[in-house]
This record gives sequence, C-alpha cells and structure tokens, in this order.
Amino acid sequence: MSDRPTSGASGFGAPADDETTEVFVGYRELLFSIVYNMLGSVSDTEDVLQETWLAWERRSRRRGAEPIDNPRAYLVRIAVNQALARQATLTNRRETYVGSWLPEPLLTHAPESTETVDAADRALRAESVSMALLVILETLSPLERAVFVLHEVFGYAHTEIAAILDRSPSAVRQLAHRAREHVHARRPRFQADPQVQRQVTERFLAAALGEDLSDLMEILAPDVTMWTDGGGKVRAAGLRPVTGRDKVVRLLAGYAGRRPGELDVRYRAVNGDPAAVVFSEDSPYVVLVLDLNTRGDQVRGIYAVTNPDKLTRIPRAEDGDGPEQGAEAGRPD
Repeated sequence: MSDRPTSGASGFGAPADDETTEVFVGYRELLFSIVYNMLGSVSDTEDVLQETWLAWERRSRRRGAEPIDNPRAYLVRIAVNQALARQATLTNRRETYVGSWLPEPLLTHAPESTETVDAADRALRAESVSMALLVILETLSPLERAVFVLHEVFGYAHTEIAAILDRSPSAVRQLAHRAREHVHARRPRFQADPQVQRQVTERFLAAALGEDLSDLMEILAPDVTMWTDGGGKVRAAGLRPVTGRDKVVRLLAGYAGRRPGELDVRYRAVNGDPAAVVFSEDSPYVVLVLDLNTRGDQVRGIYAVTNPDKLTRIPRAEDGDGPEQGAEAGRPD
C-alpha cells in the first residue's frame, strides 16, 4: 500500500501550509473509510477522526520526538484503536435502540456499469461499504470486524494488522478466518450490476407506491427480509426485521396507506449501491437500498432508513442532480 497521501480538506481549522495538517488531510479519506466500516455511523466516525487528529497533532508537535517514518501506519493505528474504544459505547446505545438498527446512510458514487471498472476495484468501492455487508458486520465482535475490514476490504496483511491491534499474527489470522467464514456464510460474494440494481429499484418503488401487489410478489424473493430503521421516531417503522414475501408485501401495503401525500424520488448511490432517496416536502423521508439475489432478478433484502436523525446529511439535491421524471407523483417512469 502506498504511503503517499491524497488531497482533501481537514475541517480542523489548522493552517493549510502546516505540514502536520497536510499529512493528516492526505490520509483523512482512508481513515474515514476504515472507521466508518468499523462503526457504521458517520457522526461517530467524525468524532473518532477528531480524536485521531488531536493525538496526531500532539505527537507531531512534541519537542524532541523522533520523526514518524510511516505516517499512514501511525494514523491508521490511532484511528482503529480509537474506533475499538468507542465500540463499547455504541454497543450500549444499540442495546437500548428502539426497533431495528441500520447503518447511517452514506452518499457515495457508483460506476454506471460493472463493465466500466475492474472487479477488484469495484469490490473496494461498492461492496466495502454496502448496507447489506455492514448489517452483517454488526454481528461480528469488534476485533473480528476490525480485522475483516482491514484485511478483506483494504488489503492489509495479517502482520500489518497485528502491529495495529497489538496482537500476534497467528491471533489475527484466527480472527480473520472466523470473520470471513461468518460473513461469507451469510452473504455470498456477489455484486449486482449497478444498472440492473437501479432498474429493479425503480420497478420496486413503482409497485410499492402504486400498491401493485402482484408486481411486488414477482420482484421479491420468497425469503426476502425487510429492515426498517425509524429509531422509535417514525410510527410506521417496524420494530424488528420481517422475513417472507407475503409478510413483506403486507408490510409495504400498510406503509403505502400511511405515506405523505406528495413524494419526490431521487436516485443516488448510497453506501456504494444505486438507491432511492425519497423526500417529503424539503426533508428526506426514507433512504431505500435493495439487495438482489445472486441471479440479480429478485430482491432478497430491503433496507429502509426513516430515522430523521440518520438523514440529516442527505441533501435534497447534488451538483447536477435534477428532478426525476415522474418523481412528484412518487412513481418513476
């Protein structure tokens, strides 16, 4: 892995020509990606990055301190361990969370087609932060999750991870094996073509909002599961995941009867996948991400985030983002 930093914005108010700040800024995108994959929360990730910055600044400005030969490795170690320390707080918070907990949606950019990007690079940019994968990572222990993210997503060697976590390479290999087996048993290696996923998402929304139950029955896999995260703040949100096509269709039919009168649908990339962001007036109403089966012809997972606290970072429009045709009616053409 290269030690060359990438450009970015620090957001910490230090002078732009300060070398300490420039080094941190260069690795901020990498640190954000690693920590977000470990925590699934943008706000907590930002807090960890703030703590990492403060630790980095103190170390860099300490008089008589030895130069840091590998700033990337040093910063990643700080960020990963800060994230692990925060896990206990997050675990307690989620134990008292009302209803299903889903990761905070993260607007990203996805390629137009799987043919336009190398398979390994596609996995890094899309699968690494997909909503479906993050839900599965929630079932790992904090150490297993850290090892999986560093090794499977970012390509760190077991020896590098051992140094970051202060564990032996053999212990890291065992953690990696357990995490990989757990994840792959629940999510086969598969990435749907983005164009297909966009088409299925449009068809799903048209059927759900139009209460076309027969079309919904065709779109949904028999063992489909729907997660709805309202955080106890949205009355229509289910308190636990619902599994089975018939049950999910009944749930969607109930939602359709309680939705606001006018919805505006925008299609954007969320956590690396083509997704739908539905607005009611000027506020985001729901972020909807679908997970397809390995054939790509049916929906096996529906992730609906309606908790307003998790939608505060979702803007109504992006640069060059115009209204979708048929959006005002809540139905894509």
